[in-house]
Amino acid sequence: MHDNEHTATIHVLALDEQGEAVGSGRLREYEPGIGKIERVAVLSSCRSHGLGRLLMEKLEAEAVENGYRTVKLNAQLQAQPFYERLGYKPEGNTFMDAGIEHIAMIKTV
Repeated sequence: MHDNEHTATIHVLALDEQGEAVGSGRLREYEPGIGKIERVAVLSSCRSHGLGRLLMEKLEAEAVENGYRTVKLNAQLQAQPFYERLGYKPEGNTFMDAGIEHIAMIKTV
């Protein structure tokens, strides 16, 4: 285990059969024991096939492997049901970020 392992940002990238990027996300330390999942994205043409769920499962597995007990994320309000299906709970009030309404969400892993 490296001294800086818990502070490194972990990036995941999903590739299609041709090797083209179709989804991504990242995990970073929010505070000791808590990871934050950010920038989860799936190409619109690749949505509704379970790729977002697979990205989240990989990011959560990385969180556990890196010693995080909890993961947080800021979900666009329209994506809140997706994250709720994965076990995330809303926390606090909605807020605007880049002109889009968001809600903080949290999950124990």
